Amino acid sequence: MTPARLRPLAEADLIERTRYYRTHGGAVVAETFVDAAVEALRAIERMPGAGSPRIGELCGVAGLRARPVSTFGCGWYYLLRSDHVDVVRLLADRQDLAALLDAMDE
Repeated sequence: MTPARLRPLAEADLIERTRYYRTHGGAVVAETFVDAAVEALRAIERMPGAGSPRIGELCGVAGLRARPVSTFGCGWYYLLRSDHVDVVRLLADRQDLAALLDAMDE
């Protein structure tokens, strides 16, 4: 298993999306989202190479992979490192991914 390390923006994304679901769907929906997000992270740790490299190819970010969070219209974006998974962001499918990922080095 390869440990996942969330960058500060990825942590902030998780908090922001959880708050969104709590506000618009209630506590149960927010809890279900967190469980799904954590399960997706665990799946990445178990099989980091299974995430799709397509978004990295489209955005010109070498090695960037994506793994969806089931039923929530968002996903984790990450890079494989020699000793860990570098989790860059947790973004909604409808967000401007290219612009947000361009800012990931900031």
